[in-house]
Amino acid sequence: MCIFSQNNMNIEMHSIKTNGSDAATHLMTAAAGNGDGHAYRCPRTAETKGLLGAQHNGHNGETTPSGRVAAYASPRGESAMCRVKKELREVVFWKVRLWMVVVMLFIVVVAIVLISLAVCAAIHEDADEKFDRSTFRIPRLFNGSFSLPGLVFTQDLLMGSSNESQALASVLQSKLTGLYASSPALGRYFSKAEIYSLRNGSVIAEYQLTFLMPEEHEERLRSFTLSREMVYNVLRQFLCDQEDHASGPFYIDPVSLKLF
Repeated sequence: MCIFSQNNMNIEMHSIKTNGSDAATHLMTAAAGNGDGHAYRCPRTAETKGLLGAQHNGHNGETTPSGRVAAYASPRGESAMCRVKKELREVVFWKVRLWMVVVMLFIVVVAIVLISLAVCAAIHEDADEKFDRSTFRIPRLFNGSFSLPGLVFTQDLLMGSSNESQALASVLQSKLTGLYASSPALGRYFSKAEIYSLRNGSVIAEYQLTFLMPEEHEERLRSFTLSREMVYNVLRQFLCDQEDHASGPFYIDPVSLKLF
C-alpha cells in the first residue's frame, strides 16, 4: 500500500513538473517568436500616450475629439477670411479702400445697364405704328349675319325703333366694335360696326362692318390684311373663345356666322 501511494505521488509530481515545464517552454517560445515581450509592447504604449499627450497639450489640457485635423482646420479657414478682409481694407489711393472701389464699380455697371435700356426704349420706333389716320379715306365694307340661340324672338325686335331692338343692337355693336378695334392687324383700319336688322330664326342679327384704307396701300390691303378671309377669321376666333354659356342671352353661335 505504501509503495502504491508513493508511486502515485511520484506520478502526480511528475505531471506537475511536466506541466510547469510545458508552461515555461510555451512562454519561452512566445518570447522567442515575438522578441522581447517588454520591447514589443512598450512602443505601442508610448505612441498612444504620445497621441493622448498631444491632444491634451494642444488646447491647454482639453481633449479634442476630432483629432489633429480638426485642430488645424479652423485656423486655416480663419486665416483665409482674414486675408480677404485685410485685402478689402487696403487703401487704393488717398482714403479710398478696395471694398469701396468694388461697390462703386457694381453701382456703375447697374446704372449703365438701366440707362441703356431706357435709351433703347425711347429711341425704338415701330414702323408699323407710324401712320396718319387722316389719310384713311377709302371704305371697305363687309356684310354678314349670325344667330343668338339664347334669345326668344318677339315682334318688338322687328321694329328698329323699339327699346328692345335698340338695346340688343347696342350690345351686339359694342361687342363687334371692341373685337375689331383691339385687333393688332385690323384695329387701325376699323371704323364702325352696325346692326341694321333683327329677324326671326331664334334671333338672327344682320350686321355691317366698315373699314377705312389709305389709297396708297389699297390693293395690298384688299388682298391681304383686309381680305374677306382675314376679317371672317378674326370674328370666328372671337366667337369660338366666348366665355358665355350656350344658354346665355347674348351668346353668338359660331357655326351660324356668315360674312360676305
